Amino acid sequence: MPVTKVLLVEDHPIFSKGLAVLIESQNLYKVVGEARDCQEAKQMILDKAPDIIILDLNLKGENGLDLIKELKTDNVQLPVLVLSMYEERYYAERVIKAGARGYIMKAEAGDKILEAIRTVLAGKIWLSEAERDRISEYDFGIQAGGTYTDALTTLAKLSNREFEIFSLIGKGLGTIEIAQRLRISTKTIDTHKEHIKEKLHCKSSQELRQLAVEWQALSPFGEIV
Repeated sequence: MPVTKVLLVEDHPIFSKGLAVLIESQNLYKVVGEARDCQEAKQMILDKAPDIIILDLNLKGENGLDLIKELKTDNVQLPVLVLSMYEERYYAERVIKAGARGYIMKAEAGDKILEAIRTVLAGKIWLSEAERDRISEYDFGIQAGGTYTDALTTLAKLSNREFEIFSLIGKGLGTIEIAQRLRISTKTIDTHKEHIKEKLHCKSSQELRQLAVEWQALSPFGEIV
């Protein structure tokens, strides 16, 4: 029976080695490469032809989400399981939307990680039970109350451009600064801000700014778009 080839994309060598030992203990998987950044990962995908990628989001200052998007853009049919230390409820929906097949936190026990790998390889989406319940609640409109906590869970509903502007607002940039940075008009920025306020149930620009600053304080990355 052929083994499944696994590519690890993780910039912490000690964690990567331990994960490789865990995965190969099943005798069903072979870790064919351990990439430390996105560029190395793309080369190993070509050289090693893995069957699945297990990816950290934070890679030596790079955003692993960019790799997921590149694979999707290039129509690379390769399942990606994100394994991250960051809070699932802030990132799971966004990485799935970008093209990943699952999200699991590093704090999970080894058997959960192995279960996540099996699930993704079977063509299904892996999320924790709590995250599945949260998404289900959102889909039924339960979290439409407009509080900061509720709004934080809806960020995956923003378009990539809207999310980028939201992130820059959280960094303290004003309309003119954002327009200059993104090289678009202030009128376009204002239009995006109105759409963002509507999606996040913010009644004013001040409320939107407060929410963006709160999210920015919780986020391990500055700009995930």
